[in-house]
Amino acid sequence: MTRAGFTALDEELKVLKSVERPAVIRAIAEAREHGDLSENAEYHAAREKQSFIEGRVKELEAILSLADVIDSSKFTGTIKFGAFVKLVDEDTDEERSFQIVGEPEADLEKGLLNIKSPLARALIGKDEGDTVEVKTPGGQRSYEVLSIKYS
Repeated sequence: MTRAGFTALDEELKVLKSVERPAVIRAIAEAREHGDLSENAEYHAAREKQSFIEGRVKELEAILSLADVIDSSKFTGTIKFGAFVKLVDEDTDEERSFQIVGEPEADLEKGLLNIKSPLARALIGKDEGDTVEVKTPGGQRSYEVLSIKYS
């Protein structure tokens, strides 16, 4: 996992514990005051939210306790974990930028590419100017590596 990914997950955990958890406990207490719990939609919604929060807290604690934070700023050369990669789709000339990150921090909309994805696996070990062929759900795609940076 990258340092930024670890920090983001740690911040999410802190917010869940210090803001979200107390808020849902207050919401449950307020809903209990309304009487009959069997037909109290506010109570059931708050309990459902509490269940989600507790599940996410346990998930984040497990991820963070097992995390191996890798400092990619010391890397150079070919594409490795943590690389910022700029690609061009050879069919459409569309340029895309990604950072190759660990599974828990991956978010394609933010340009954070899961190391286990077909594209990331194809990119590992490639250099600037190399072409990669990737089998995607939409068919075979071909990309050229425009640049590689580490920070």
